[in-house]
Amino acid sequence: MKILVVDDEKDVKILFQQRFRKEIKKGELNFVFAFSGEDALNIMKTMEQEAVLILSDINMPGMSGLELLETIKKNYVKPPPVVMMITAYADEENHTMAKKLGADDFLTKPLDFKLLKEKLITLT
Repeated sequence: MKILVVDDEKDVKILFQQRFRKEIKKGELNFVFAFSGEDALNIMKTMEQEAVLILSDINMPGMSGLELLETIKKNYVKPPPVVMMITAYADEENHTMAKKLGADDFLTKPLDFKLLKEKLITLT
């Protein structure tokens, strides 16, 4: 499964590569990283018709994760990507807005990688 991780913090790439080292090595998971909402949309244009899971931070400069979510849910219907929103703020407003815009799941930072792995396994 190809997973697009969208976060303005560049150290997220190293963290995911470390935490999912075995799954990446076995070819079970393939991570692609974007460091802004705009970057994510450009990458998605090259990933058409691939099974895609998107893990997106909500609070980013430029296009927010919620704006990205809205654009993805409006413009990408085949196949419909699964979008999990990630935020350091577990506030009800962001959670409600993400669900309203079509988020499939909602995770808080710091990420619980054990929980994330369990969620990814159920999707594959």
